[in-house]
Amino acid sequence: MSFLKSILANSPILLIVTVFALVPLFVTNMYHLQVLVFIGIYAILALSLNLLNGYVGLLSIGHAAFYAIGAYASAKLAIDLQLPWVLALAGAGAVAGGFGYLIAKPTLRLSGIYLTLVTLGFNMILFLVLQNWMGFTNGPLGIMDIPPPSIFGVVLGSRLQYYYLILILVLLTVFSMHRLMACRFGRALTAIRENELAAEATGVDTTRYKIQAFVLAAGYAGIAGSFYAHFVKYISPDSFTINESFILLAMLAFGGQGNLIGPMVGAAALVLIPEVFRPLQEYRMFVYGGILIVMMLVRRQGLLGGRSYRLRLTRFDPSPVRVYQRGDKFLPEG
Repeated sequence: MSFLKSILANSPILLIVTVFALVPLFVTNMYHLQVLVFIGIYAILALSLNLLNGYVGLLSIGHAAFYAIGAYASAKLAIDLQLPWVLALAGAGAVAGGFGYLIAKPTLRLSGIYLTLVTLGFNMILFLVLQNWMGFTNGPLGIMDIPPPSIFGVVLGSRLQYYYLILILVLLTVFSMHRLMACRFGRALTAIRENELAAEATGVDTTRYKIQAFVLAAGYAGIAGSFYAHFVKYISPDSFTINESFILLAMLAFGGQGNLIGPMVGAAALVLIPEVFRPLQEYRMFVYGGILIVMMLVRRQGLLGGRSYRLRLTRFDPSPVRVYQRGDKFLPEG
């Protein structure tokens, strides 16, 4: 028993992964598993937006555009070029990241509301392009019969298989972002968010780091879009309106930003709430708008915002560890 307690104390992230891996043993309803899959998709999207809004301090309200680019790119690569899903997934992330670079390069010299309006305009323009480019996107009719993911010759068809696949993608997203934020790149982004002038004074190339963050955020959103396209097997412009971008903002506002836990909590909550109150589905945007207003008035940093978390899910304490000397040994205080 003491050995088990020691493992759980030192590896809580292992415990969390184990719990999520065992969820299908208790959730046998296929519809409930589908809801969990959508929670995973929105968790990746919220984490990608958090990279911009939370870690860099850039307010983007058109993030659904990169979600759409990833979905359409993956569908076209799989249908027209007959690429396997893994390559289509990578291609979707690369194409979305490329569009992120094209948007970020000329606009990141702007700041404040001007940058926000550019992202909003890009989302609206992309929606119109998807709606009217009949030869490429099939317009409002959308793209149908998108092939399901195939990994090493195994074609995924059940909700259970999709659940484990999105769980793997969420874990890869979390661990990769954790490594990014723990290195020089992450520290530079945090410095830019706290004080861009001071960061420049210390030698940080703020424009370059912001562009890189924009590209990475767009790439993660493109990966989520690729999974969505192959999961539902049908995409249309109506799935990527400006409302989707506002939903992602509501997830960050509710769960909190600037860490890796808050966006996932916000995604889970705001996917589950409409399911619980399905009779009020028509008023979903009123609910999201109300959440934004209440959180801004009551707790602007969100439920879990304003804190830094390790993957061990313990609060990070930046205070130095004091030491005292006993003979010729230095021991930590307490």
